[in-house]
Formats: sequence, C-alpha cells, structure tokens
Amino acid sequence: MDREALLASVREQMPERRWVHTQGVMETAVILAKRYGADPVKAELAAILHDVAKFWKVDKMEAAIREEGEFVDVLNYDKELWHAHAGAYVSRRDYGIEDEEVLGAIRYHTSGREGMALLERIVWLADLIEPGRDFPGVDAIRGLAEQDLNGALVAGFDTTLGFLVEKKKRIYPLTVLARNDLLAEIENTN
Repeated sequence: MDREALLASVREQMPERRWVHTQGVMETAVILAKRYGADPVKAELAAILHDVAKFWKVDKMEAAIREEGEFVDVLNYDKELWHAHAGAYVSRRDYGIEDEEVLGAIRYHTSGREGMALLERIVWLADLIEPGRDFPGVDAIRGLAEQDLNGALVAGFDTTLGFLVEKKKRIYPLTVLARNDLLAEIENTN
C-alpha cells in the first residue's frame, strides 16, 4: 500500500481531532528520529499507524489481541492500552507491515517496555509531546527531548505514572519495567 492510500485508510478510522494528533506524532517522530539516529521513514510509518485501532469498539480490539495470541495479558489492564496491541496486529494483518521495529513501536507506544528499541522510544515520546498535547510539564519534557532522549522518556514515564496513580488506575507492569530500565541505563552511562 502506498503512503497516500495508507494515510487515507488510517484517517477513515478516527475522528478529525485524533487525525490531527496523528499528524503531530508523525511530525514529531520524524524530528526525533533525525535527532537521535533512527530511520525517519520507519518513525513516520509507525506514527501513522500508532492509533489505527484507537477508536475501534472494545470487542474488536479484544478479538484482535486474542487472535494474535501473544499479548493477551494486556486484556487484564486498562482498555486504553489495548489499541496499541490491536494496532500492531492489524498493521501486520491488514497493511502488510512486517518490520518488527515498526510493529514494536506501534505495540509499545502506550506502555513502553523493558529494553525499548530506539524506534520504540521515539514513537512513545512523540506520542506524548506532539504539538497538540497540553498537560502540566509537557513543555519541560519537550525541552529535555531536544538534548536527552532518555531523560525525556523518564520524565514522560514519571508524568504518566503519576497520572495513573492519581486516577487510581492499575499500572501495566511493562510501564514500570520500562521506567526502571531507562533509569538503570542512565545510571550505567554516568
């Protein structure tokens, strides 16, 4: 599928405000990819598809996750996480994406994970700091992202975890593991 057809197909699956968000993630992911040495084409592709399943009905997301079969544990946690796993699965099934880097960036763009690949880090952060995002601390994280990818990620995870704790939400273990792994990586480089 060519880029324009892909864009049109993804756009059809979401409301206009989410499409504007997706465009912001695309732009930010490309900037971050160029800044930190990832492939900007892969970053853009993952950003295009990162929310492809976001507005699906819950039962459709669940069916996709169960059909894939590898990440059914996510079904025990907040439904806000489901679209990432469903999106990665349908990116392969429906859009022919076979690149594991791209699929991982889609799959982990909400939760993160231990041992995040560079592209996963970039798409996770781009989703958090794209120009349309407005939450306390986002400008500080954007500033960090200009010079310190891992520092910006830790700040982003801290914000995300704080939000989840405040809302009394269960925390997906991969998110805690991602933050701890990043902290260990930072400690080992200092």
